[in-house]
Amino acid sequence: MPFPVPVTVLASIAAFTVLLSGCAATPAPATPETGAAEITVTHAQGDTVVPVNPTRVLTFDIASLTTLDALGVDVLGLPKSNLPGELAKFDSDDYTNIGTLFEPDYEAVNAAAPDLIIVAGRSAAVLPELSKIAPTIDLSNDAADFTASVIAGTDILGEIFDKQAQAAALVDTLTESIADVSELAATKGNALIIMTNAGEMTAFGAGSRFGYLHDTLGITPAVADVEAATHGEAISFEFLLETDPDWIFVVDRDSAIASGTGNAAEVLSNELVDQTSAAQNDHIVYLNPVSWYIVNGGIVNLQAMTDEVAAALRA
Repeated sequence: MPFPVPVTVLASIAAFTVLLSGCAATPAPATPETGAAEITVTHAQGDTVVPVNPTRVLTFDIASLTTLDALGVDVLGLPKSNLPGELAKFDSDDYTNIGTLFEPDYEAVNAAAPDLIIVAGRSAAVLPELSKIAPTIDLSNDAADFTASVIAGTDILGEIFDKQAQAAALVDTLTESIADVSELAATKGNALIIMTNAGEMTAFGAGSRFGYLHDTLGITPAVADVEAATHGEAISFEFLLETDPDWIFVVDRDSAIASGTGNAAEVLSNELVDQTSAAQNDHIVYLNPVSWYIVNGGIVNLQAMTDEVAAALRA
């Protein structure tokens, strides 16, 4: 008998249903000028009419890039600077470099003559300018309902590119995986997720940028009141020992952005950390920093994050 979907997942799915009522793409008739069908997409910054099956797509959102790739949709251009290894195939002459995750190269964007531009998170602020060039949608995640917003974004891309069945399959697989991890988490104790950066450490809790670990996967937070700041709440090694979580999940920012002189394992290699229950039980888990810090969204990436946690809990 399959394990029943936990309350946290049901809440996310319920929220997703509500979200879709506002984000579902609305069909429009073919236009006499082009003969192409269009749909109206409600996204994080309003309503935008976009063509169905656009062929000249630019994305400033790496999470959407991974989803489009899974759906079999190719893109014309993306920010190619500092692409992580998992996305190295996009760092080729087959794709136009359109700037950075924060700042478009407007000349390159104009020259590409796109029929759809996607922004999110880091690039959301430039939507007004990009909208002057081509239809632009903002698929930013909702921090208050992260999983639901990722699912909603997947549905939107499925509608735009007529890949509804494929998108639904990705959602179904993720939902099942979340239920499995939530079942495992019920007997695994508590956890603290931290980020290392230039030799310093910050902690994150429920409702934070890494709150997926607690909010959706159901792992009990070791600390209930961690400040939900963008880069977390600064902590010390003494704090780790005093808190003594059963698990420590680690995001190595230096590794994610290919900077810094050390790595997370070196930062945590000291006598205080060695005394924690997590260290003594081999429960310090070094997460994929690209998945958790750089991409941090997208249905495919969320699946990878879920699978990573599942593997750690089963080890």
